[in-house]
Amino acid sequence: MSGENTENGEEFANSGGTGSAGGAGDGGGPRDGEGPSGAERRADSRESGATGSPERSGDADAGDADAEDPDAGDAEPREDAARDVEPREDADEERTPVWDVVVVGAGPAGASAAYAAAVAGRRVLLLEKAELPRYKTCGGGIIGPSRDALPPGFELPLRDRINAVTFTLGGRLTRTRKSKNTLFGLVNRPEFDHALVTAAERAGARVRTGVTVSRVEQHGPAVPDRRTVAVVLSGGESVLAHAVVGADGSASRIGAHVGVRMDQVDLGLEVEIPVPPTVAEDWAGRVLLDWGPLPGSYGWVFPKGDTLTVGVIAARGEGARTKRYLEDFVGRLGLAGFEPSVSSGHLTRCRAEDSPLSRGRVLVCGDAAGLLEPWTREGISFALRSGRLAGEWAVRVAESGDAVDSRRQALGYAHAIGSDLGAEMSVGRRLHQVFARHPRAMHTALTSLPPAWRAFTRVVRGATTFAEIVRNQPMARRALEALDRRG
Repeated sequence: MSGENTENGEEFANSGGTGSAGGAGDGGGPRDGEGPSGAERRADSRESGATGSPERSGDADAGDADAEDPDAGDAEPREDAARDVEPREDADEERTPVWDVVVVGAGPAGASAAYAAAVAGRRVLLLEKAELPRYKTCGGGIIGPSRDALPPGFELPLRDRINAVTFTLGGRLTRTRKSKNTLFGLVNRPEFDHALVTAAERAGARVRTGVTVSRVEQHGPAVPDRRTVAVVLSGGESVLAHAVVGADGSASRIGAHVGVRMDQVDLGLEVEIPVPPTVAEDWAGRVLLDWGPLPGSYGWVFPKGDTLTVGVIAARGEGARTKRYLEDFVGRLGLAGFEPSVSSGHLTRCRAEDSPLSRGRVLVCGDAAGLLEPWTREGISFALRSGRLAGEWAVRVAESGDAVDSRRQALGYAHAIGSDLGAEMSVGRRLHQVFARHPRAMHTALTSLPPAWRAFTRVVRGATTFAEIVRNQPMARRALEALDRRG
């Protein structure tokens, strides 16, 4: 038996947001600064062979385990790449050039941060330890908030558009809910991430791949002054910047430097299963969400053309049971006879509410900061939004003349994150706790109560958030409080 949502909603767009990179959060866009115009700064770093010095773009790490002189002039562009973005030279010619912003990690958070800083006209270096494109364990769901945080004109490489959701509770009580409008889109992460990096490059950022960051230093012999941070590479090379953004995944080295603390860690297991056309056709336009046997666990099937992304997630520490859940889940779906092309696992980490987001001139965003939705563990929208904010505020940190001013800008970033994503995470924690104790109640609400289904569709389309629903709708607030009290 299926229900249908008749609420009118905008069709899920294929292109990115129409707003500028500035204006998100309470801090608005970054201040204008000196230097060439954006058009003069844009370059295709791959064609120019950039590697990190004035003629080569800097080295870096995405680190998964998951003071600029204000009088300095711009480096002269090369004749064969007149639009390349170059780091500034210190007055002392023997000194290493200094970038305005260095971003570590080229996933959605890092690419968004690099884009935001580059469109502000700053010299930006984006560092990634892998070669691009690369695979990431991720369902690849692009919900409304993700779409709205994309660069203007960004073309989503969608593999499917979803307008139906099948809900099950441990493989039972099956119910499919349908919508007249697209709920969200699905992408393959290698294609999506690479497109985001390309957008950052076109905005003027330099990219260097295949290198590893070992640490960052804000004091010591590698740091020429108090306005500069040294990003130290595994080979010993130091890349200097006036601000650093850590976007190097859930086991972030930059996050460790900042002191990020996590209070929820989960294990996600996933397989990519190629299927014949008859099977693919059955799944087209529909996803499945199964509320699992472990507290707080669930499984998913996301169709992407001729491949199904099938995964489960549960609290860390239950590895054997989580693996068994995935095996049982694949078997119940009738997919055990198909050989996966990829089998992978990944830890997701949610930050503690009082965890820092900066240290000195270093900011963190995305998974590196533990920013994701605690109930669903959705991370792409949090990565894109926090990355954009980090890039905007990193510009301000880079411009700051002393420790007091840089601290003020870093606190502005923390406030912008807290007032938006922090509020969403706070409600998400409560939803996760309720779901872990009462999965049947959540299943019943989504499959049988029209207001709950409407709320779900509005959230995934980006029309509202769970935090806004709880804050503005008394009935929803009372229902959550009642489930909280039931323990």
